Amino acid sequence: MNSQSQVPRSTEERPFAAIILAAGQGTRMNSDLPKVIHAVCARPMVYWVVRAAREAGASRIILIVGHGADHVREAFAGDDADIEYAIQEPQLGTGHAITCAESLLKDFEGDVVILGGDGPLIRAETIRIMHIHHCETSAAATLATSIIDDPTGYGRILRDPEGRFEAIIEHKNATDAQRAIHEVYPSYACFDAILLFDLLRQLEPDSVSGEYYLTEIPGMLKARGQCVELVDSVPPEDVLSINTPEQLAQVEAILSNRLHAAEVKP
Repeated sequence: MNSQSQVPRSTEERPFAAIILAAGQGTRMNSDLPKVIHAVCARPMVYWVVRAAREAGASRIILIVGHGADHVREAFAGDDADIEYAIQEPQLGTGHAITCAESLLKDFEGDVVILGGDGPLIRAETIRIMHIHHCETSAAATLATSIIDDPTGYGRILRDPEGRFEAIIEHKNATDAQRAIHEVYPSYACFDAILLFDLLRQLEPDSVSGEYYLTEIPGMLKARGQCVELVDSVPPEDVLSINTPEQLAQVEAILSNRLHAAEVKP
């Protein structure tokens, strides 16, 4: 059934599980540690993502781990009563990463919010806004977007003439006109769990890399007549993820100022 014909749902009717991608090695960090373990404001960067998911009301939290999985587990020792782990080995892309959590969510009736473990600037409010909109519109998928000054390297959001979701186009595949688009997909998404895993089973690997990309799923849903919503609710600074020591320092400065302003101790 086309989800656009369904009645709005409440967040009480639709609990959400957070899947946090934390399997990357982060070779540019000049360290053997998993990237998400590097400290930001005296905590592993993935801690801040887990904290945001908790504050937003996630009923379950699943960390997708791979390289250095034991380090990630140790980082949450004594603070992991609500955390589950799924192993991604080998690492075959974001779509494959989410598939690794399917067995944990086989009986879950709700939505899945997907977040990157290397994006500690994510706010609980952004997650809440995205999930509320997802429920109110009975969407199959809802993508949070951001408009940033320099979109180089990010997937661009393509909209149809009515302003609705058309596609995500990766930077490397975009035309010059598409690269001029400043609305990007910062990898914050919410999906109907059943529809998500159904389509992940049908996902084909990229012809060049051989990896499975989650960004293909919204287009697949649209092609099947499902509702894909966009929420332009991500402040530009929150898009910053960490791939290098320089980016880590930049993100730490932003988060430190934010914590100081809110008088919140890490």
